[in-house]
Amino acid sequence: MSHSITLTVNGKTVSATVEGRTLLVDFLREHLSLTGTHVGCDTSSCGACTVHIDGVSVKSCTTLAAQADGTSVTTIEGIANGDEMHPIQEGFKEKHGLQCGFCTPGMVMSAADLLKKNPHPTETEIRQALEGNFCRCTGYHNIVQAIQYAAEKMQKVEA
Repeated sequence: MSHSITLTVNGKTVSATVEGRTLLVDFLREHLSLTGTHVGCDTSSCGACTVHIDGVSVKSCTTLAAQADGTSVTTIEGIANGDEMHPIQEGFKEKHGLQCGFCTPGMVMSAADLLKKNPHPTETEIRQALEGNFCRCTGYHNIVQAIQYAAEKMQKVEA
């Protein structure tokens, strides 16, 4: 069965007809060519597919595109401010928070959700917030430092 959907993706309204079984991650990647959202495990275990729906982190590999009808979706492509990196992206660059980069989009999106809810997280709170995101390369130390960097930078901007 097909569904007509309309949603806002990274600030732009899009409409499409999708099969009922179309996953949001596939809709983003295949229909909208937003390939920054990665497919890692298809079981919501790795977090590489994390996006925001109405400002909340979700795993797009277990969310149907039809479920996103009428919502606002933000992907890794929509988190920056034009050509200016988001402070979390900058933190990953400055603190060497990535190696292969496969998990990075999901990590950034999860971190953005954390910092929106808790702008002053402890190291433990950062690690807990990332429990749903797997990185097979870094050991997480630099990822945590990148998020701490972003939190400090975002606090300075607000002050």
